[in-house]
Amino acid sequence: METALIVIDVQQGFADPVWGARNNPDAEANIEALQNAWRGPLVLVRHDSVEPGSPLRPDQPGNALQPFLDVERADLVFGKSVNSAFHGEVDLDGWLRERGVEDLVLVGIQTNMCVETSTRVAGNLGYRATLALDATYTFDLEDLTADQLYHATEVNLRGGGFARIASTAEVLAGLR
Repeated sequence: METALIVIDVQQGFADPVWGARNNPDAEANIEALQNAWRGPLVLVRHDSVEPGSPLRPDQPGNALQPFLDVERADLVFGKSVNSAFHGEVDLDGWLRERGVEDLVLVGIQTNMCVETSTRVAGNLGYRATLALDATYTFDLEDLTADQLYHATEVNLRGGGFARIASTAEVLAGLR
């Protein structure tokens, strides 16, 4: 039984000040540690924004994946223009099932947006999903802080039965 690592929207454009204050400054280091230790399928998903002026538009430098991601080693790299990685330019569900993948570890940006949506859909599709929460981050939104949104995602996914919440260290320990 295979477990895939799904890395969602870890793009240079999220460094743009337009997003505001973020949380979890260790997220990138945790994502990199997971990627470097990973031996199963590695999937890199990129948000190809259709919003005018977005730093994540395909014609903008911010659309590029962050340089620490190993695109050459990845088994699948693709774009999406909606929140769910399962609704992109590739049939991710079909791709995973063809490879016998039943378990997923999800990480990336933004915790409460594309990461949470993709994790919910994974749970709906019957995958055993694990969210490595400390390998995600988000930004302040309206009257909520990034930390509040981050913890709300944790409660939503765990409490709703969509995913197991784990730390990077716990996921890495499970690989040994």
